[in-house]
Amino acid sequence: MNDGLVSIKKITKKVLPSPLLQILRRALGKDDPSRYASLPRYKGRSETVLQCCISYNRHGGYCVPLSSLHRPATQKILSGRVWEPKTIEFITSHCGSGDVIHAGTYFGDFVPALSRKCSPHAKIWAFEPHPESHQCALITIALNSLRNVELINAGLGSQQSSMSLVVADQAGQSFGGGSKLAESEDDFVGQAIEVKILRIDDVIPPDRNVSIIQLDVEGFEQQALEGAIATIKRCKPILILESLPHEDWLSANLLPIGYKITGKIHANSILSIS
Repeated sequence: MNDGLVSIKKITKKVLPSPLLQILRRALGKDDPSRYASLPRYKGRSETVLQCCISYNRHGGYCVPLSSLHRPATQKILSGRVWEPKTIEFITSHCGSGDVIHAGTYFGDFVPALSRKCSPHAKIWAFEPHPESHQCALITIALNSLRNVELINAGLGSQQSSMSLVVADQAGQSFGGGSKLAESEDDFVGQAIEVKILRIDDVIPPDRNVSIIQLDVEGFEQQALEGAIATIKRCKPILILESLPHEDWLSANLLPIGYKITGKIHANSILSIS
């Protein structure tokens, strides 16, 4: 009986086109991300073991933190789909021969596509301050044998320092990719850890050409750009920002260089010099 079921599965895969198979899987609940909530968890001290699972989509493999199963990006990856496919497509079609700065990297959901589709001579500068996400991103890089990714365990800001990163709510549920740097007492709601903050201008060597800066840093985009002004003036990269800086700051720092808001992809604004 089991052999018959296996044969039927093989025949179904051969006969039905891939898009139809995906529709059937979703209809049957096989691609429902909620089913991953029952994955076994290590019962010991959580800081001693990285609790994660491996998932794949068309760009490669990913080490996904189990603490983030409820997050939208995680659910997309676990169902075999791509998170923000239009953003990835835009970056890879506009990066040319230059480097890409990518922050926050999370568990590396953009990294395989950026690494493989950008110029072989380019480097992906990936920044992720959350220790768990950083560890998962390291494994994602290893899973895909990526050699042009420089992964840095730090956030980005206007000066080198350390800050509190709010990583979970008061009940302990992880914010995952929504973890936020606390600038004030009002931001400090939940569980936080201390993380390193670096300036882009201090990290990127002056002989590297940067074609794109993509920032998804939960409202800290302006501070990250403040630490990248020299790189921006030198390279004139396309900027892809989840949150726009204040209008006065834009007028004082980016508009005089020639930057304009030239488009929108998903929730990201695109600024470039036309």
